[in-house]
Amino acid sequence: MALSRASKKVKVERLAGELEHSTSAIIGTFAGLTASKDFELRKAVRSAGGSYHVVKNKLAARASQGSKIEAALQGLKGVSSVAYTSGDPVALAKALSTWVKDNAEFTFKLGIVDGKVISVDEIAALATMPGKEELFSKLLFLIQSPAQRLATVINATGRDLAVVINQGVEKGKFGGPVAPPAAPVAEVAVEAAAVEEAPVAESVTAEPAAE
Repeated sequence: MALSRASKKVKVERLAGELEHSTSAIIGTFAGLTASKDFELRKAVRSAGGSYHVVKNKLAARASQGSKIEAALQGLKGVSSVAYTSGDPVALAKALSTWVKDNAEFTFKLGIVDGKVISVDEIAALATMPGKEELFSKLLFLIQSPAQRLATVINATGRDLAVVINQGVEKGKFGGPVAPPAAPVAEVAVEAAAVEEAPVAESVTAEPAAE
């Protein structure tokens, strides 16, 4: 049944709204896909953060105009479907590639990532790459690793310093002002003898003045 012009316009506008913020897409084709398998395919795409539509080629070309995935939806032939996402293109490629391994009814046509059209072989290569979350976690580990080692060294230095200070306190090295060194015993004896031999000065009594 042919769509009316009004119906086509509504479909184009609806699809355009969904594709507007998409940054990556994978276009495929299929033959003899059952309803249950179609449901599983859509479920796999949703689990990767994407959306899936079977599209009419001309409507897809019109709806994608001005979007980042426009180049992949121009000039399509035959039956076409599009899985698209504004998230991780690797996750989408992994999900579709895994599903396709067990469902030969579906094959890839092409894909697009951030405005760059990619081939079927490049879709397969994309599916083997680490996803954004894995890359971020590895990058975060590389950033934090030197910092963790530095913190360990700093903490070890602090602990060692604390041990040295504690030992000093226990030995009384930090108990107060430093006392002057004690005089040798021989010097003390000489000084004492000198004091004993010194003559005692006689006191002088003043006589009263004569009258």
